[in-house]
Amino acid sequence: MKSNEFLTQFSRRSFLGRSALGLGAIALSSLTAQGQSVGASARESAGGAALNPMAPRAPHFAPRASRVIYMHMVGAPSQLEMFDYKPVLTKFDGKPCPESFLAGKQFAFITGKPNMLGAIANFQQRGQSGAYVSDHLPFFAKVADDVTFLKAVHTDEFNHAPAQLMAMNGHNRTGRPGVGSWVAYGLGTENQNMPAYVVLMSNSSTHIDSGKAAYGSGFLPSIYQGVKLRSKGEPVLYLSNPDDMNPALRRRTIEAINRINREEFAANGDPEVLTRIGQYELAFRMQASVPEAMDIWKEPESMHRLYGTTRGKATFANNCLLARRLIERGVRFVQLFDDKWDAHGDVPERSLRSGLLSKCKDIDQGMAALVQDLKQRGLLEDTLVVWGSEFGRTPMQEVQPGRALDPMLVGRDHHRDAFTVWMAGAGLKPGFTHGETDDFGYNGVTGKVHVHDVQATILHLLGFDHERLTFPFQGRNYRLTDVAGNVIKPILA
Repeated sequence: MKSNEFLTQFSRRSFLGRSALGLGAIALSSLTAQGQSVGASARESAGGAALNPMAPRAPHFAPRASRVIYMHMVGAPSQLEMFDYKPVLTKFDGKPCPESFLAGKQFAFITGKPNMLGAIANFQQRGQSGAYVSDHLPFFAKVADDVTFLKAVHTDEFNHAPAQLMAMNGHNRTGRPGVGSWVAYGLGTENQNMPAYVVLMSNSSTHIDSGKAAYGSGFLPSIYQGVKLRSKGEPVLYLSNPDDMNPALRRRTIEAINRINREEFAANGDPEVLTRIGQYELAFRMQASVPEAMDIWKEPESMHRLYGTTRGKATFANNCLLARRLIERGVRFVQLFDDKWDAHGDVPERSLRSGLLSKCKDIDQGMAALVQDLKQRGLLEDTLVVWGSEFGRTPMQEVQPGRALDPMLVGRDHHRDAFTVWMAGAGLKPGFTHGETDDFGYNGVTGKVHVHDVQATILHLLGFDHERLTFPFQGRNYRLTDVAGNVIKPILA
């Protein structure tokens, strides 16, 4: 063997590349096996057969839902001013909190002995179901018969970032895939010109408390991560061609790059090379498909009146209308994050008297219109709509240390033991309420469900056994629901 041949074969780069062959093959075989467990893996031919990680795949059993729109209220709304009517709590307004509510409990900010705080809202029973909805949500009240309430949801965390990760990723630490990534991994996409998983944000110019991890792919191949679309400027950063780069030249450039990528995959079998190929191809196709999908102003004026959209702003209502357009175009999972719900009462924008009312106005018309619009188009039959947050709010008032009590600046602390989630659409009992909290809205007394149960139910409606939708990582199979979770069967139609 010549010396230069020896150096070529045993250089550091060559050694690492050759070592990756075995590991890559193992990972690829695991990915392929998992793909076969949820449906036949599709292959495409372009300079050689290569696995398409975004090909449509069948779930474990016949699904009720084909797609999901998930609305997460970042910061945690007070269920006691929106959905969980507690007249007994109102009678105890201003009275000292019972010792039993404080013993052994952890709070984010409450110290000492707080007073109870009655609801700063009026409630009425709505529709034929008689579900209580506050006057803060007049539009949503009209669709109460179309939704399913979970009134006694609980979680493990009482701080925003870890609780958001629990709700979205099934675990309180970063590194796990978000629920949308699991859905994209399990089902692939119906439209190869659009991302399978799209993220839309309102009232936040940057990111939420838990950051991109809440919609990241974690240990799954990165092609399954959420694609954040923007309402201003380019829908996706760096999507458009630079100056002097026309579409034909862009196409030839991508073809040349991906020929190299296919050779790399053939040599090493690394699934991330497939992701790289898929992302180049998807980015090219998105240059035409995403701007068209994002242009909600092509909708008739009647739709804008229904949703209450605002031109030139990244509003929640705009995103609700956009979510409908995206699922019509084959997007599997649309995640809406709406920020600024953290009602501690330290400033007017975070008080229950003014801040919460303002936030309710932000979302009320849009989320009600989304349910109504999907229903009248026949899309609600196979679309699952979810509304929730990371946790709820306490029935006692939070008073910031060292600050005089201002009757206008009232708020509630974080509360992990009882909050409300509502769902609508495919496979659910409409106008149905599951679970109940005690007279103070403090603890669930019937129908208690964990966030893992909510996640298991979402996957079930999509046709998955949540215990079988797994991915091998660091020596064991991981799943969205970690080692827990039960399908909430009473809410299923």
